[in-house]
Amino acid sequence: MASFSASDDRSVAGLDRRAELSEFLRSRRARLKPADVGLADYGRRRRVPGLRREELAQIADVSVSYYTQLEQGNSANVSVEVLDSIARALRLTDTEHAYLTHLAKPTRQRESRPSLRPQRLRPAIQQLIDTMTDVPACVNGFRMDILGWNAMAAALFGNWAELPPEERNWGRLIFLSPTMRDLFIDWETKAGSIVGVLRMHASSHPEDPGLASLVGELSMRSEEFRRLWAAHEVRRKRYAVLRLNHPLVGELTLAYETFRLADNPEQTLVTYHAEPGSESAAALRLLASWGTDATTPVG
Repeated sequence: MASFSASDDRSVAGLDRRAELSEFLRSRRARLKPADVGLADYGRRRRVPGLRREELAQIADVSVSYYTQLEQGNSANVSVEVLDSIARALRLTDTEHAYLTHLAKPTRQRESRPSLRPQRLRPAIQQLIDTMTDVPACVNGFRMDILGWNAMAAALFGNWAELPPEERNWGRLIFLSPTMRDLFIDWETKAGSIVGVLRMHASSHPEDPGLASLVGELSMRSEEFRRLWAAHEVRRKRYAVLRLNHPLVGELTLAYETFRLADNPEQTLVTYHAEPGSESAAALRLLASWGTDATTPVG
């Protein structure tokens, strides 16, 4: 894993940007086989997994020396067009492509860098989600802090009001809370998603001390976080299905949708709903009918 740096202007959430760029490109190259990109390997034994640098350079239509410099973290003169070509050659997802661009050309996002002040939820948004009495809803900040939630979210995930504000964070909850580990049936998938989102945010919010502190804390306290962070996966999930094992109503299958707030795109509204007529929908109605009695402790 790349070394942490608190003051270097090349850093991304406390990580050395050049080292991060190098490791990301190597990891994406290693996951491709020659057959994946239409190349023959003629049965030769390969000393390293994945494509060789010269093979990738050939596919991306750049010189080997040029690509080698980029993979070594030297992106001073790289163009957007070259990055696009390399992204296609590596078969990057849109999210991975954006991540590569943030790492290689950090000056592109510095003008839009968010304030380092604590994220706060606009009162009207809290009022809005409070009116959603049948749908669990919460608002997350770019560090995955939980900025606001309604009664149904508390009934579903636990009473976040019992936690200090700094602990109301999806990263800390997923990796450090035994309750969350029991709640999410596919905990590994959820954990990977959280790490992928944090890594994506790290690339677009350079030098943010809060994000650097969070990544450092989780790296120190969770072996699973270190393992997933080292995999260099980046994600930007907008919707998905998750399964929960709730202590009061049993198993639920819920779909979640994510919406960026129009006046603050660094904050996202997340809602959870069940398929109409399903057992999960009935379980949500039961939780809603119990009101505050359904709220369970967290930690």
